[in-house]
Formats: sequence, structure tokens, C-alpha cells
Amino acid sequence: MPERKNNPFTVAAQIRRALRHGGSAEHATGVQWFFKEEVKSHGWYTADLRRAVRQCRREILREFDLDFLVRVADELFSGSMLEEKIAAVFLLEKLDAQFGDREFRMFEAWLDRISSWADHDGLVHYLIAPMVAAKPARVKDVFGWAKSPNRWHRRAACVALIQGTRKKRFLPQIKTLSNSLLADQDDMVQKGLGWLLRETAKYDPKRTVPYLTKIRARAPRLVLRTACETLSATTRKKILVRA
Repeated sequence: MPERKNNPFTVAAQIRRALRHGGSAEHATGVQWFFKEEVKSHGWYTADLRRAVRQCRREILREFDLDFLVRVADELFSGSMLEEKIAAVFLLEKLDAQFGDREFRMFEAWLDRISSWADHDGLVHYLIAPMVAAKPARVKDVFGWAKSPNRWHRRAACVALIQGTRKKRFLPQIKTLSNSLLADQDDMVQKGLGWLLRETAKYDPKRTVPYLTKIRARAPRLVLRTACETLSATTRKKILVRA
């Protein structure tokens, strides 16, 4: 993909050109079906995009350091096309162990650039959530996002705890967060909260089921149904009855 250049903006521009010419116009037309928001897409399939970007990452890291790679990703995530933002995430995914507070603050700032649930979930689930799981003190930032008027920040508060809850961490914080967002009317936030509670119930059902039973009368139907998806049919019925 990129030629040998020492400027991250130049490398990002080269990646943008490759993204523009490598997608499918037919698929790009169909992508909009998945989103309520208007989404600009080159029509890449996810597996093809991830494979191409990983090759690109190898080429970049042969010539430059991790900081250079992060700067390329930062430039790409400022783009208007869906694939540019997803490519930024793919450039950095699974490198979270090498990141610190500086990168965490950068990724947090990227939340203001979100345009759809796809680039949101890529950023939060693959970059931010592993960093929260690795350093629990960052949960305080999560609670700050939950109070934001921005729907994507509030959804991020939920998705950012998923990697941790899969390790049976953060249950008290998850309950507190859930209680604060149960009245949220935004469907993107409800889906994010349902996703978090579903993962919590999947990995720690013994402690989560009593909580779901407790909130069933006031939890939005979408949240509760999503939260129960991995539970047994009997348990699911008990929680959802009269909910």
C-alpha cells in the first residue's frame, strides 16, 4: 500500500486512495441499509478491509515506529468515509498493551468524530475497552461519558466495559451505570446497554440474573430482551414475564 514516506499525513492520503479504489460500488449502495444515519462508504467488506489494513500496518512498522502508526490512524479517523475510520481501528487493534494514557486520551477525543454505530463500536470495543479492562482507574472516565448529551458518548460508556465484564470485573460499576441509563430513550444507548448486560449475564449469570430481575419493571424492553439473550429459556422467561 503506502510508499516509503516520512510524513503520516502522506501515508494516510495513500491509504485513502487505496480505500477509494478497492471497494465495491454495489456493496456501497447496500451499506446504507444498515444505518439510520447517512453513511458514506466505499463498499469494502470487513474481512477484505481488515486483511488489507493489516498488510499496510506491517509495511508501515517496517519503516516507522508505533507513534508514527498512531498518527496515521489519527489522521484516518478524521475522515468522512466509513472505511477510513474502520481502517484507523484496524491499524491499531490488538496493540493496546503498548498504549498508555496519551493514546487513551486520543481515542477518547475520537468519540467526537463518530458518525455511526459501526465506527463507534470499532473504536470503543477494540481500542478503548481493552484499555479500560487493563487499567480499572479509567472507569471514572466512563461515568463521565454516561452524562454526556452526545448519544455516542453514552453508548461508549456501555461498550467500554464489555471487555472487562468478560473477565468478571466491574459488576458494581456496571450496575451503577445501568441504573443511570435505564431511563435513556435513545435506541443506540439502549442497544449498547443491552449488549453490556448480555455479556455480563453470559460470563457471570449467578450475580447478574438477580439484578436483571430487580430492574425488569423499569428497564426498557429492548435492553431487557437483549440482556437475556444468552440465558436459558426458563430464566429468560422468568425475567421477561410482565416486563
